[in-house]
Amino acid sequence: MVKNIKKVAVGLSGGVDSSVAAALLQQSRYEVVGVSMMIFDGSLAVHEDHKHACYGPGEKEDIAAAESVCKKLGISFFTIDLRKEYQRHVIDHFRNEYLAGKTPNPCIVCNQRLKFGFLLERAKQSGLTFEFFATGHYARVEKSNGRYLLKKAADVSKDQSYFLYTLTAEQLSQTLFPLGRFKKTRVREIARSLGLKTADRPESQDFIAGGDYSLLFSEKEVKRGNIVDQSGNVLGKHHGIVHYTIGQRRGLGIAAQRPLYVTKIDAANNKIVVSAGEKLTSKGLIADDIHLIAIDKLDRPYPVKVKIRLNQTAVDATVLPYKNGKIKILFEKPQTSVCPGQHAVFYSADTVIGGGVIQHAL
Repeated sequence: MVKNIKKVAVGLSGGVDSSVAAALLQQSRYEVVGVSMMIFDGSLAVHEDHKHACYGPGEKEDIAAAESVCKKLGISFFTIDLRKEYQRHVIDHFRNEYLAGKTPNPCIVCNQRLKFGFLLERAKQSGLTFEFFATGHYARVEKSNGRYLLKKAADVSKDQSYFLYTLTAEQLSQTLFPLGRFKKTRVREIARSLGLKTADRPESQDFIAGGDYSLLFSEKEVKRGNIVDQSGNVLGKHHGIVHYTIGQRRGLGIAAQRPLYVTKIDAANNKIVVSAGEKLTSKGLIADDIHLIAIDKLDRPYPVKVKIRLNQTAVDATVLPYKNGKIKILFEKPQTSVCPGQHAVFYSADTVIGGGVIQHAL
């Protein structure tokens, strides 16, 4: 009889990554249970064909896929109803940020509030007991000098540590990322070898089914307004500020002698400000809502690599304390399209130091 078997709950999305995470943990002699979130309340009027998204009518299919994996592995499966929590903490936050002229990242908020928050709370309240929580994220947790650190995945092209920078040291001490050392191709191979139905399921590409964020806003909220240049001259009309983001060039519907880009979203006056490309560059940024993992506090300038969006190569910068608990990040070379509402995550080599929400560019 095997003694001291560790119990782990695996967050299952119905995709190949979380499925293989569960299988690998079972092979490692953990006692595994699968848990999935119910988040779609049916209020979004999207076409049934638009299934491959985090939030949409494809949720039933995703949950069924997760349940089939658990049956194949011979483990228990539970669904946790978080529809109200998702609406309040993810959808409402997303709407409010866009209406304020910002560009939020719903995946980071979902991980912080839902997946590593309410999901675990509700699971334990329902009577489930487990010592660890695992997901299919491509990231790693390592303990160094008594501190739990969040590190990039071995496959940097799939690294998802950017989404996870809000995790605390305590959360990391109870978190497992079984895929942190694998490449995606190998993960699919493992799924096929185990006969998992999720082996060739497509990945969710959008937050909202169909990728149309405007579905989240009423006609009264999406008001037409002016597109103006830096001097306030009207160049055209926009179709609602929620359709635009900093750095956008296409779809502006205005003619000019040289390319123009969105450089500011003036929500208070319902205006989109456009400029030539050189106006997009910034020497740095101010961020708030700061989360630190590898250090206790930021009390001096710190050389880092920083990412100001997921699909960006981390660039050299210096992070330093700013007033009222905020931080200032100064780039070694000016960067383009610094978007308020997005997240700046900073690293030392492959270790996440911390991050925060971009307030404005410098």
